[in-house]
Amino acid sequence: MGEIKKPLKVKLIISALTNDDELIEKVKIDLSKLFGEIEEVSEKFIFNHTKYYEPEMGENLFRRFIVFKNLKDREHIAYVKVQTNKIEEKYSINNKRQINLDPGYISLENFILFTTKNYTHRIYLENGIYADLTLIFQNKNFQTLSWTYPDYSEEIIRNYLKIIRDRYKEQLKKENEYR
Repeated sequence: MGEIKKPLKVKLIISALTNDDELIEKVKIDLSKLFGEIEEVSEKFIFNHTKYYEPEMGENLFRRFIVFKNLKDREHIAYVKVQTNKIEEKYSINNKRQINLDPGYISLENFILFTTKNYTHRIYLENGIYADLTLIFQNKNFQTLSWTYPDYSEEIIRNYLKIIRDRYKEQLKKENEYR
């Protein structure tokens, strides 16, 4: 029989897809009120893998990652997606989102996104939210899976997430969570 242990805390990260820098600033305020201090906001990563979001959000879309300072317990972390959906709705115009917020977390072993859509590789969590195993950490870097979204498959994004993972690992050590 295996020993039941509480898992290590994780690094909350929210991907923001938009074409509006000012909106990112507004959303950052909302997010920090809900989830605590923001550690950093990434550079812009151009989003040109699909035109799926253009009818709703317009052209010239980019992705920025909003990384939170304090580590989070994994229990009930799915509520983050419920809250980010409310923020998306708050800034919608004529029922069209102006920003798409995809929350998730970085752990030592993987990068998980939260979604409201079920699929074969997604695990139901709670409150209509599923966990999407987006990347796994092996051989000193994040590795893609057959279902990984094309932009998350890009080396530049995987390298950025690895930098966040490296800082997360050091943070775990400082907080005596990991040895």
